[in-house]
Amino acid sequence: MPLLSCLDLAVGYDGKTVVSGLSFAVQAGDYLCVVGENGSGKSTLMKTLLGLMPPIAGEILPGDGIAANEIGYLPQQTAVQKDFPASVEEVVRSGCLGRSRWRAFYSKQDKQMAEAHMKRLGIAPLAKKCYRELSGGQQQRALLARALCAAQRILLLDEPAAGLDPEAAAEMYAVIAELNEAGTTIIMISHDIAASVKYASHVLHIGGRGALFLGAKPAYLESGVGRLYAKLSSGGDPG
Repeated sequence: MPLLSCLDLAVGYDGKTVVSGLSFAVQAGDYLCVVGENGSGKSTLMKTLLGLMPPIAGEILPGDGIAANEIGYLPQQTAVQKDFPASVEEVVRSGCLGRSRWRAFYSKQDKQMAEAHMKRLGIAPLAKKCYRELSGGQQQRALLARALCAAQRILLLDEPAAGLDPEAAAEMYAVIAELNEAGTTIIMISHDIAASVKYASHVLHIGGRGALFLGAKPAYLESGVGRLYAKLSSGGDPG
């Protein structure tokens, strides 16, 4: 049974449709990469999947007993968030708040989970360091650890490598791939098509207010739209 299904979904804002006719299912263990040009509706789709925005039309159906608090989310960072004056440990632990319900403190289990995810992502030595003092790549790892504290079954990632230098971006994509290989289902949006689809199992390419491609990555790489954007991403002549 799919973890998440979309049926003839249309998304947008202020009553204006940005992209429509989306029907797809995400299975446990999938790594779905949502790509497209800026303004194509990627972030709007992500926010709609999270329930932060209502769909214009169609349905989003959770499956396999998935609950809202089992979906972790890594949004794009704002300048204010990058300067957040808290320790790395505090930032990561805050991911447990959605599961804590009415508790005003972190349990021993919460603290152990945060520590485990910091170790998993290689930032445990930075636990007491101020978040604002970290490099961009380190901050993204901290936010990814926070998202894992919120939920481990499925992660929704909005441009997780945005603003990172090429080396840090490559490391971030590799870390996400490792999480997927360990069993976490990934839905990631990115404008960096060549880099982001490297580890994906499936690709949804949106543009022109609809889906230009939806399917397995090998088929995408052989499709007309996949080959065209691969050339553009590498600086080649689209012909």
